[in-house]
Amino acid sequence: MDAAERHSFIMYHVLRLVNSGQICYDKKVSRTERRVMNNNPKKLSHLLRARFPYIYISTYEEDRATKFIKSIVTDEKQIKFPREVLVWTQASGLKNEEKDIPNTSCPNKLIEYIEKYDKDSLFILYDFHVYFGTKQRPADPTIVRSLRDLIPTLKTSAVRKNIIFISPELMIPETLQKDIVIYDFPLPKMEEIKERLNKMLATNKRINTENLTEEGKEKLCKAALGLTMQEAENAFALAMVNDGKLDAGDIKIILEEKMQVIRKTGMLEYVQSDLGIDDIGGLDNLKKWLLKRNNSWSERAKKYCIPAPKGVLVTGVPGCGKSLTAKAMSTIWQLPLLRLDLGKIFSGIVGSSEENMRKAIATVEAVAPAILWVDEIEKGLNGVSSSNDSGVSSRIFGTFLTWMQEKTAPVFVIATANNIDRLPPELLRKGRFDEIFFVDLPTLSERKEIFKVHLNKRLKDAEVCAEVKPNDTKLISTLAKMTEGFIGSEIEQVVISALCDAFFENRALKVSDFEKAIANTVPLSQTQKEQILAIRAWANIRAVCASSKESIEKYTEAPAAAHAPDDVTSSRGGRRLDV
Repeated sequence: MDAAERHSFIMYHVLRLVNSGQICYDKKVSRTERRVMNNNPKKLSHLLRARFPYIYISTYEEDRATKFIKSIVTDEKQIKFPREVLVWTQASGLKNEEKDIPNTSCPNKLIEYIEKYDKDSLFILYDFHVYFGTKQRPADPTIVRSLRDLIPTLKTSAVRKNIIFISPELMIPETLQKDIVIYDFPLPKMEEIKERLNKMLATNKRINTENLTEEGKEKLCKAALGLTMQEAENAFALAMVNDGKLDAGDIKIILEEKMQVIRKTGMLEYVQSDLGIDDIGGLDNLKKWLLKRNNSWSERAKKYCIPAPKGVLVTGVPGCGKSLTAKAMSTIWQLPLLRLDLGKIFSGIVGSSEENMRKAIATVEAVAPAILWVDEIEKGLNGVSSSNDSGVSSRIFGTFLTWMQEKTAPVFVIATANNIDRLPPELLRKGRFDEIFFVDLPTLSERKEIFKVHLNKRLKDAEVCAEVKPNDTKLISTLAKMTEGFIGSEIEQVVISALCDAFFENRALKVSDFEKAIANTVPLSQTQKEQILAIRAWANIRAVCASSKESIEKYTEAPAAAHAPDDVTSSRGGRRLDV
């Protein structure tokens, strides 16, 4: 068959499937959306009516999947010829609605029984993947051969029969790959979770729901997205028995249940943070941008047809609040924060690194809506342009880029980077991130906020702060002026060093302790002046300044060229926009 004949053959079968309604063709629909469109009852009924012999559903939710299947095969409108449903497990064998069928626990006996069965029927086999082989052992050749021999009977006999495999693992022998079709069974949708929650509340009328508004109920159900129905029900039940009531404040309990999914993978780290927006000193432009996009996945946002935000790249001077912002986002948006360590993705076994990336993506989508934090992303992607790893880094990077472009799950990606010149240009184009922000050295007003945050955080004891008050505006203003060119982490260290001196001498904190700590500090703006100027030159045309226009109005714009003469403390980089 030449190329023209092959093209004609493919187009014929595609058009046949389109006309039958088994697939939908729409140029405006993305590849991801087409896959999702196949996850519906009509698709499964078509597969059964077309007499596909074997259908494989990979899911942990056996009961929910079985109820879904029964709702289709017993409905004459959906399947035309209703069928009897028989369920098999290795422990109890085959059984229908009325009784257990003896001598069917053995898979070979089961196949013999299916072949001889003379009624329109659907056989659901639980955990049959154990006979299809694992990474440690091969598939059972006798069972695989018997299944292949059964195909003509399933496809051409006068009696309509299909087999559906339901298993938590997707394991298909190579010899059966052409005979088994995979049906994607999605996790519960928002409407299903809300329906289950309403049933639970109707059953448990003693639970106090006075403070549970419809919006609060929606937030709870949104938080449960990504869980199986059983996991969601367990989380709601735990929230109810925790204090005898249910309201929007129980979201933390739902999120804790989600963390169980994450801990089992080992690829992602759940970051539990109590930091809020008030813990970030300065960066008002970035904070305003994030606050505007809060609740972008709510029902209210759908009225405005607002697309879910994809992500943000935060780059700039080290130690100026990039990672702090990522941690605070979890509290601001009330979403779980997952940190992706690209170092854990890479494995010495051939093919494992790519599989690890796919597993990490699948996990974060399973707990969505969520925030995915990729810290110092340039270090993880350092080998993309290198050929030393046989292209592994490039393939992992390609998988990540494709997912960022095509993802439909509500996952917000926040990536931080210090050395922006190491990032591949493909990552920086529009469509990957919604915006790129540049974090520069703190301005005078931002340094005042940073000092205020750390002084209020650490000066708690009356004896320690007898001479220095945490909200002394005059002192804060003086310290901010003395620390021009200091980064946020250096300011924090000034406060800690001052407290250490007072602690060592067992006395109250003095202003001179701060002055000494400042005098002993050589700021990053002096040791890495050239690197900061280079980053600013890049950011002037490519990134938005994270600081507000008001806080940087007293500073000049950074030179366009990295090598231009400049006092690093008198200018600031990034495009001066009000977001």
